[in-house]
Formats: sequence, structure tokens, C-alpha cells
Amino acid sequence: MASHQLRDLPTPFLSLLLKDESDTRQLAEDLAAILKPGDLLCLSGDLGAGKSTFSRALIRNIAGDPDLEVPSPTFTLVQPYDLPRLPLAHFDLYRLEEPEELEELGLEENLEDSAALIEWPEMAEDLLPKSALWLQFRHGGDEGTRQVEFYSEDPVWGNRIFATLEVRRFLKTALNAGQIKRQHLAGDASLRTFEKIVVGDEHLVLMRWPFSDATLPENIRSYMDKVHLAKDCRAVAAIGGELRKIGLRAPAIKRADFDKGLVLSEFLGSETIVIDGKPVAERYFAAVDVLAAMHARKFPETVDLDTGETYQVPAYSADALVSEANLLLDWYLPEKTGTEASDQTRAEFEALWRGLLDGISEAQSGWVLRDFHSPNLLWQVGASGTDRIGLIDFQDTVIGPVAYDVVSLLLDARTDINPELENALFDAYLQKRKGLGQEVDPEAFKQAYVVMGAQRISKILGIFVRLARRDNKPAYLGHLPRMEGYLDRVMTAPILSDLKDWYQRHIG
Repeated sequence: MASHQLRDLPTPFLSLLLKDESDTRQLAEDLAAILKPGDLLCLSGDLGAGKSTFSRALIRNIAGDPDLEVPSPTFTLVQPYDLPRLPLAHFDLYRLEEPEELEELGLEENLEDSAALIEWPEMAEDLLPKSALWLQFRHGGDEGTRQVEFYSEDPVWGNRIFATLEVRRFLKTALNAGQIKRQHLAGDASLRTFEKIVVGDEHLVLMRWPFSDATLPENIRSYMDKVHLAKDCRAVAAIGGELRKIGLRAPAIKRADFDKGLVLSEFLGSETIVIDGKPVAERYFAAVDVLAAMHARKFPETVDLDTGETYQVPAYSADALVSEANLLLDWYLPEKTGTEASDQTRAEFEALWRGLLDGISEAQSGWVLRDFHSPNLLWQVGASGTDRIGLIDFQDTVIGPVAYDVVSLLLDARTDINPELENALFDAYLQKRKGLGQEVDPEAFKQAYVVMGAQRISKILGIFVRLARRDNKPAYLGHLPRMEGYLDRVMTAPILSDLKDWYQRHIG
């Protein structure tokens, strides 16, 4: 058997002292928070140096199960974990006879869509990817302590490690507690990440906003500018604060560092307005009450923050709405037809949309949260009135046609809303507005509703294909039939007849 010698590695970019096993488990949480498909962690060190403790903690954290059995793969050499958040393979190469045997274990195939963790990686000699992160565990100077050094030939690892450790420092300062547990939370389709933070019996949410204008590719930055997507987490504080002022249930912020893109806020649970993927009518009617309450108020265009700064809520301009609809041309049309949209096709499409938007220019305008649908509406068990709905993911709020958010709810992109429920919710919304002293013209509102419906559906069809093809998230393609059905539904409105004809000619 080959000698267990650490291969030649560059100078470590970081060295940490772990005082005890809890520090080792905490480090595993910090790395689990940033792990993604294709990542390879190589753990070196003598027996008893902490590799197994680290491995078990990392796997359990990714699994979201602190009691998960994590057997040592010493004899099987590899133990796969098909975990919902991130598939992971745990290798132990201690008994590897020859480095070339690594190919038979399927490491390369695993890294295509999974992460991997290797104990005794030196047994593979130079056959491991140079992009791997190596952690060298050593016994510390005092009993029970460990020293861990970080190496990689890929400089990106340094940035990622320092960023997750910065999050840990932020949490310790904000909470002034010893035991702080970090756990991945399912988030949205954006670049932001979310974690559930547990301190004793208290649960909080950490949002990390890991990007800025300077770090975004030009094409993404340009699109965000066109459609007025929020640039930093100040938007969360501004919008959430105003929603809370009128008594709506937006998470209260406990601590924030806007410059570092970190916001620690109240945890409103994870139960939404659907159960087992199906809409719960009672909860949707409660969400309608929230919309009516919002639309009965006039929100400010400029919000004062506690920091002394101000936040300007952008307008949902016609240019922004057309740019969003154009995602259908950029992604969905090529997916369905195999051809790119010509300049003439684009010009015709844009002209149709500008005409439709001009036709509803007198529709009520107000704050539009933009994604007022089931993933972002958290059911508050035991609450009453509008408190029954917890609001999240509102940072991209703009000022535009309020019918847009009604569409977001009644034609929910993540669950099937049948026409009967849609119509009942629509009528309930109008009745609730009337009960709040605001008579809404049903026909005029319906016009705005179907135009905004066609716009939102067109946008989402493009986004779902983009997520599948560009961002390697093919599950989003499963939502296309629902959105196509919604599109057929709204296209029956006479105001959309010309647009319907365009869709039939160019997409079918």
C-alpha cells in the first residue's frame, strides 16, 4: 500500500485553530453552506485528527438531519448520499491499492452533478482535480485542540472560504452566543442565498446578498437595470419596514450589514399557502385580503432608512415591462421552435406590447411586490386577519399596475389554480376593496389584469427556460405546461386578440 504522505501543496491560504469538537462541527457547517455541485473537499491528517467528525457534521448538515447515520466508507471506499439539496459522495481511500483504482470508483462522474468528500486523498497521488480544496487536520498543542490548514490551486476557494467565515463572525457579533447553528434554507431563483439560524430555541433567517454591480457580468447587470431589480439589501429593509408600518407581516430585521450584504431577520416558518403542492382555498382568500389592504394604501416613492440613507422605489416603466416580456423571445421561443427571433419579429412583438400597456395606462398604480405567489406567502398558524400571511421576497418592489400582483397570486406559477378558484378569488378581491371604501371598476380592472397576466406569463416562460438551460436547473421545465395553460386562459380576452394571433403565428 502506498505511503500516507500529503502531496506537495502550495502554501496554505488559511490556518484555523479548533478548540474542540464543537468548533470542528461549526467549521463543517460553514463549508456546507457554500458547497455546490462539482466541489471536491480533500481531508488529510492522522487518525483521530478530526476528519471523521468533520465529515459526519458536513453530511448531516447538507442532509438537514442531525441524526443521519453516516457510516465510514473505509471498506466500501465510497458512500453516496442522494440528498435533495445537494447529492454528495463520501470517499475513503485508505485501502486503495493503486491510485488508478480511483477511476473505477466514479469520482469524475460524481462531480458532474454532485459534490464529493475524500478522506485519505493522498492515496490518489496526483490523480485528483487541481481545483480541489484540501484541508490538512493536525493535533493542536493543547489536548483536544486541532489545527486545520486550507490549500488549493484554485484561488476562488480562498474567496469562498473567507466569505462564509465572515458570515460566522457576523452571526457571533449579532447574536452574542456560543452555539449558533447554520442550516441551508430553500431560496428563490436569484443569486441570493438563505440560511436558517438556530440559537437555542430561537430561529432566524440569514439572507446573504453576495453580489454587487462590480461582481455581476455585464449582461446580467444590464438586464437588472432595465427591469429595476434591487441592487443591494437596503431594499429589503426599506420595503419590509413600510409593510410592517401598515400592519402587514413582513419579517422584522434583527441585524444587518448592508455593505457586506447580510440581513438577519425574523423566521416566519416554512409552511406556505399550498399543501402537498395543491392550493388551499382558505389561504388564498387570506392572501387576497393582504393584497386588498396593500392596494387601499398609498406607499411612498422614497423610504427613509434607519441608517440615515434613503431608498427610491423604482417605477415599473413600460420599458421594464417590455424588457421582461422579451425574455419569451430570448429563451422560450428558441426552446419551442428551434429558431431565434428575427429583428422583425422582435419589433412586432414590442409594438404589440407597447400598445397594450398604453391601453391600461390609467389603471391603478401602486407598490407591486412582483412575486406575490405561494413560495413567498408563509401561512401563520393561529393568526387572524392579514397576520395569517407572512410576506417574503419583496426586495424588487416597484411602482406599477397593482393588477400585476393579483395575477401573481391568482395565476400562481408554482401550483395549479383552476378557473373556478381564480374567478372566486378575483371577485373576492373586488369585494374586499369595496369593503375598504374603494369601488373598483370590474371591467377596467379585468383589462389590466389580463394584460398583466399575459406579460407575467410571457416573462416567466422565458425565465423558466433560462433557469433550465443557462443555470442548469432542468426542474423548471416541469412548470412550463402550467404557464402555457394560464396563457391560453388569459388570451381569450378580446383586448389580447392581436397578441394571441402573434403567439399562434410565431410559437404555435
